[in-house]
Amino acid sequence: MESAGKEGPAGAPGDRASKKDKERSKRQSRRRWRKIKAKALQLIHNMDLRTMTQSLVTLAEDNMAFFSSQGPGETARRLSSVFAGVREQALGLEPALGRLLGVAHLFDLDAETPANGYRSLVHTARCCMAHLLHKSRYVASNRRSIFFRTSHNLAELEAYLAALTQLRALTYYAQRLLATNRPGGLFFEGDEGLTTDFLREYVTLHKGCFYGRCLGFQFTPAIRPFLQTLSIGLVSFGEHYKRNETGLSVAASSLFTGGRFAIDPELRGAEFERITQNLDVHFWKAFWNITEIEVLSSLANMASATVRVSRLLSLPPEAFEMPLTTDPKLTVTIPPPLAHMGPAPVLVRLISYDLREGQDSEELSSLVKSEGPRTLELWPRPQQAPRSRYLVVHIHGGGFVAQTSKSHEPYLKTWAQELGVPILSIDYSLAPEAPFPRALEECFYAYCWAIKNCALLGSTGERICLAGDSAGGNLCFTVSLRAAAYGVRVPDGIMAAYPATMLQPTASPSRLLSLMDPLLPLSVLSKCVSAYAGGETEEPSNSDQKALGMMGLVQRDTALLFRDLRLGASSWLNSFLELSGRKSPRDSVPIAAPAGPDPAPLTESMRRSVSEAALDQPEDPQGTDSLKNLTLHDLSLKSSSETSGTSELSLSAETLGPSKSSDVNFLLRCEDTSEEAEAQDELSPEDRGRGIRATFPKGFRPRRSSQGPTQMPIYSSPIAKNPFMSPLLAPESMLQTLPPVHIVACALDPMLDDSVMFARRLRSLGKPVTLRVVEDLPHGFLSLAALCRETRQAAALCVERIRLVLTPPGTTAPAAAV
Repeated sequence: MESAGKEGPAGAPGDRASKKDKERSKRQSRRRWRKIKAKALQLIHNMDLRTMTQSLVTLAEDNMAFFSSQGPGETARRLSSVFAGVREQALGLEPALGRLLGVAHLFDLDAETPANGYRSLVHTARCCMAHLLHKSRYVASNRRSIFFRTSHNLAELEAYLAALTQLRALTYYAQRLLATNRPGGLFFEGDEGLTTDFLREYVTLHKGCFYGRCLGFQFTPAIRPFLQTLSIGLVSFGEHYKRNETGLSVAASSLFTGGRFAIDPELRGAEFERITQNLDVHFWKAFWNITEIEVLSSLANMASATVRVSRLLSLPPEAFEMPLTTDPKLTVTIPPPLAHMGPAPVLVRLISYDLREGQDSEELSSLVKSEGPRTLELWPRPQQAPRSRYLVVHIHGGGFVAQTSKSHEPYLKTWAQELGVPILSIDYSLAPEAPFPRALEECFYAYCWAIKNCALLGSTGERICLAGDSAGGNLCFTVSLRAAAYGVRVPDGIMAAYPATMLQPTASPSRLLSLMDPLLPLSVLSKCVSAYAGGETEEPSNSDQKALGMMGLVQRDTALLFRDLRLGASSWLNSFLELSGRKSPRDSVPIAAPAGPDPAPLTESMRRSVSEAALDQPEDPQGTDSLKNLTLHDLSLKSSSETSGTSELSLSAETLGPSKSSDVNFLLRCEDTSEEAEAQDELSPEDRGRGIRATFPKGFRPRRSSQGPTQMPIYSSPIAKNPFMSPLLAPESMLQTLPPVHIVACALDPMLDDSVMFARRLRSLGKPVTLRVVEDLPHGFLSLAALCRETRQAAALCVERIRLVLTPPGTTAPAAAV
């Protein structure tokens, strides 16, 4: 009698076991191949640039000769042609990269922080060349094999050749920036007309090659499957997102129709390019807010730490008094947010791993806002933990137009556990319905409320850290600047992850990487900034939708999702997109300073909203807004003698007036510019004279987009030059008021230069600042913290920086919750 484990009829246990063994063997083989490929690429990356180029050229010539000898077939001709192109682009790219690499060190913060856009561009080009070198070696070794997949390898080679061609174009743009910018400057400082010309030229470059087979080639391999899934979801989401004469409508019926995009990378890349170039900010708001849906947020929270307290609070829009730091006997009135929408509650989320004293008080419970069917994670405890000495106030990212604290809750729960301190995350109003300065007003109001009511939050408020990512990092800086201008307590330190500090459509070496970045394409960045600056037009909508707001729409669409699942998973998305795509009317409310007795002349200037002062400046005699004159060359605060008699920390219309360019060197001190000037001298006078308008070398033409004109606002709004919108443009006296700053940036982030230049400005002023740059990760890694080892390490670095704020050297660090 045969045992059950032996082979038998089809479907027998032995047969099933054999299939499982084969599948396991295939998986192990694929894993081994990935490890071998990763090791080979690592060895290639360790080559110097010239050796890599010579190896690639030699292999390209060998493969070109082989396929040229294979007869007149179309496939052989294309393979020969692609290797000829690889040879040409590699030889043209190597000297350009060498020149950039030769001066890149001059733009670093210091020798221990080798990071800036020039380095990132060289590294990205090397990554592309490394992939081509690896593929060329593979072709040379396997081209005679009967198992050689000709079509697959040809398609991959053509995709990476297109990417290498576009990267070569970016290196020439970077050289023009180097020739045109002031010594030491990473941001283009030409006149606005020249900036517009450059951006119009830049956005015509072909981008689809970076969104197909080459998607995320510059990032760590663990990120690429996520990016591929994201790109498939994006093109599926936006495939039928159309515009008509009356506004936005939704023709899509399902988010899960991306099968053809999954199997056709070229089609996916072309559609991704069309979406990023032509769909407006309301599409991105709808797409990014998908994570707010109850089902998805619940799944994310299941994988995150479990906390005792997670409560959404609604702060009433009531003015209150705060003591001045210079004289606690005097107070200043903190007004409720007023801009654009009038007084309205500010939503915040309290997260705490332990239930601490005050967190279950009746006073705090009266502020709790219901989140629908989602239950509060407030568990009874036999004994409350004492109030923490520390507090973290968090401001989320999302391009100023999307997401809430709910989107960022998974990593905030981990922070609460690892730091052992309460975290208050602010849900500020989003653009374009609530443009600048509404978000700043709400974040500042919530920050001041947290200081005044820290006992309710389970903290004594001994030390307070402001933390935020991306747009939230920008708001961390501006909230601190505004706190100093009001004369109230500034945070003890700031941790900003990949912050945006320059909200202007100006070029920099790292922003050139937006041509290939799947998370931050330039057109999307521009649309978000335009929406925040108030440049996005809105269409009226009914009052019910305005009352609901984004979170109300998301909660209502969640209910629609469950209802429609019985009929099919298609109709809910139509409703979600249609509601999210419509716009609410913006009611212009005059901004006024709060009424009340003035305790002292000093507080009169303190009471006034700093951003209001900037926005309400009188016109100059010529009738132009004085903010239009604030450029990188001449933005500075007037000398102390000119501002004597007024508070140094208040920013009134007078102190925001234009200054002469001789008053201050914006980027570097005069004594620090010698090396950078010498680097510019290495460029020929012809190169310096041609500047951005210079054409590419003779015989080289980059690929142009076939998606038609790009719908991207490329004008420069005067508001974007407001220091409370672009803190990199703040005068020195304002930056002097900032507490210690810790920045965690990404080497491959288009926003890298924002961090580098901001850190350089603070360092030149003698302010305490640290900059840590993580490698091979994209912008927004905090939201991907659970994805892989690299993102977890980067998120842990952010926690470490927060600890430096809460526990400076010589103090006891807060114990992590167990």
